[in-house]
Amino acid sequence: MPHPLTALPFPSPVPPGAGWPQDPATRHTRRARSAAGVSRAAAGAKDIPELDARVSVCSACPRLVAWREQVAAEKRAAYADEPYWGRPAPSLGPPDARILVVGLAPAAHGANRTGRIFTGDRSGDWIYAALHRAGYATQASSVAAGDGLELIDVRITAAVHCAPPDNAPTTQEKATCRPWLERELALLEPHLTSMLALGGIGWDAALAAARGAGWQVPRPKPAFGHGATTTLMAPSGREVRLWGSYHVSQQNTFTGRLTESMLDEVIAAL
Repeated sequence: MPHPLTALPFPSPVPPGAGWPQDPATRHTRRARSAAGVSRAAAGAKDIPELDARVSVCSACPRLVAWREQVAAEKRAAYADEPYWGRPAPSLGPPDARILVVGLAPAAHGANRTGRIFTGDRSGDWIYAALHRAGYATQASSVAAGDGLELIDVRITAAVHCAPPDNAPTTQEKATCRPWLERELALLEPHLTSMLALGGIGWDAALAAARGAGWQVPRPKPAFGHGATTTLMAPSGREVRLWGSYHVSQQNTFTGRLTESMLDEVIAAL
């Protein structure tokens, strides 16, 4: 049986409030149900709010839909009394952001639970704390979607907008989700000056989306690494600098592969 949040007409039957996001979609929001549908829905989004709404109701990848809804129905014991979003997590941040951060995908019990990207898990604690230290976020923690956090001049997105099993989207799932990022780049391009890719998947997604959006991307493909950087050129002639950072996953932060100072140095260069 489908999870109730996705079985019922949009918007979500769970009302917004403390800890719950305002639903960007309505019952009239166009819903993509296939890879071709994603391409059409993304291309037809006239602005960032419409793009976010369409992302939030996407059901194009059967494996991801099944997994996100299973997690939302079964829940983690610590959150057994909480509603789960159980849908794609749209991007977060102002539509005229100068910086775009590209992550991997929502965490099963993070954004898939809270409805806000990088919120409710340890990875989010790291990226929002770093953005706060740099003056790009109004607070240093990300507990719930209604906790008052706002981004300043920065927008955060992901290579894939649904939580994948084992945090590993397939090649096809990444390709299916790519038009959302391509359209986001096109809409942000008049203001965008820098991008930050978190991890190799974020790096590859940023390069592939830029190329798909008609941007000039260096060849051969620039290699990912912490502190790696390359210049992309938008169709308007605007240069956008892409930076790489190790992902803010616990695998990297707990082992010391990524430290606060390493992350701060990259963000300071944006």
